[in-house]
Amino acid sequence: MAVSACVLLMACACGPDKAKEDTDAKPSEPSSATQAEEPSATASVSPSTEKPSADPTDDRLAPRTKERAIQRYEMYLHALGREDIGTVCEVAGPAAKKAQEQGLGPCTSTYTAVFQMISPAQKTALKTATVDPQRVSVRTPAKIEMPVEAVKSSATFSENDLGSYTLEYLKNDWYITD
Repeated sequence: MAVSACVLLMACACGPDKAKEDTDAKPSEPSSATQAEEPSATASVSPSTEKPSADPTDDRLAPRTKERAIQRYEMYLHALGREDIGTVCEVAGPAAKKAQEQGLGPCTSTYTAVFQMISPAQKTALKTATVDPQRVSVRTPAKIEMPVEAVKSSATFSENDLGSYTLEYLKNDWYITD
């Protein structure tokens, strides 16, 4: 339950009524800026050396599709299970920025704490978790809801454990914004 409180605060600190407030945020800024502020926070977490295959090439836009949003969310879930702070803060950058503005601290320190609250069984399950496309709701062409019920894994997650997220298409890819 403590994990969900921190993760939900991290991703939803502003509440649904403020979800549009920071849509101009630069998704790459939170991870690079917070990593520069907190080099010691990333030292305790072993970064992944594998490059996620779902990343678009440098010169191409990621598709604005439900399938790509699911890929990005699965990338986030797998990174959460691997404790890959770089990928977690990249995908959740806009939500992390909102949470930081609400006083939770930089993404790197907040998620380092979250990693410690996830059980080993949950981390293992997250590494291979998938998303059931049938349970994903397309709100607009640029906004998709990922309910916790859509997450398929060897562990069961609830709103208290993992929570539901909103992904928005910003700056040429999908990012967790709420």
